[in-house]
Amino acid sequence: MSSPLSLEQKRRRAFGAVRILFGLIWLINTCLQFNPAYVAHFLGSFNADWASGQPDWVMAYGHWMAMLVQQIGPQAVAYATVGLDAILAISLLTGLGLPFLAWVGALYNLWLWSTVGGFGGPYTQGATDPGTAIIYALCFLYVIWSRSWEGLSLSQSPHKPLYAPAMHTARILFGLLWAFDAFWKWQPYFLHNAVTYLQQALPGEPAWIAAYISLVIAIINLVGPVLFGYVAAIMESIIAFFLLIGRGLRWIIPVGIAYSFGVWTTAEGWGAPYLPGSTANKGDVLGTTNIYIIAFLFLAAWVYFTPRALRRGAGEA
Repeated sequence: MSSPLSLEQKRRRAFGAVRILFGLIWLINTCLQFNPAYVAHFLGSFNADWASGQPDWVMAYGHWMAMLVQQIGPQAVAYATVGLDAILAISLLTGLGLPFLAWVGALYNLWLWSTVGGFGGPYTQGATDPGTAIIYALCFLYVIWSRSWEGLSLSQSPHKPLYAPAMHTARILFGLLWAFDAFWKWQPYFLHNAVTYLQQALPGEPAWIAAYISLVIAIINLVGPVLFGYVAAIMESIIAFFLLIGRGLRWIIPVGIAYSFGVWTTAEGWGAPYLPGSTANKGDVLGTTNIYIIAFLFLAAWVYFTPRALRRGAGEA
């Protein structure tokens, strides 16, 4: 009879399972990029950097980067991104090539965030978050700092103990991301127009998703759209606060997962519809707040399968 798994072995398997789930989402994103429109419209997606309201330095950077891609060849760069995405998906699913490829994934997503993502901007009236690719970059850091290739993996890398301050850093970065989101939720425009973000998700959705979102909108209108805006701002502020201080994580994690799932299935319309040639939400990725769930799951594997004394060494309770 095999001996029961130790807490550390359970943690390694939990990290490995979350890594594989992240890999499955990344694989779906890669498949979405096989649409010919992705390559055809790739260079045009750089206009996010010079959209109205962007700072001059972002516009200058975007034009410079677009010129560089033009010189290399837009189709060549686009096909290279699809190839890299496929390699990253295989690496996440198997654990092979990590942590090197995870560092590549983090830097690659920061590049996407700064170009086709427009640094998440422009941060003007109606902004709600810093964009899509930034949370993908954070999850790649979670892949690295959790040593997730040591569980449920084909990798033969030797086991090494987790570096607690790294997990502490990942949690704080996640908390800062939530704090940034919360800041924009407290802006008057969002508070008084929060329900419109759900209404904007309706066009093009399959009938069952549209019916679900419409039901949620009807409930919100019944209780009060402005009240809904304040609840969203309060919820995101609470999640950010506890992530930043490292307290109450055992209960804030399921709250954060439930809240993120609610946003993904309503304002993001389950990530659909997937518009050919588009990037980020409703384009070549499955969504944004579903990746927030992945980050929460990495954090859950750390919190629920790590002795309290070790987590305290990372500034958590």
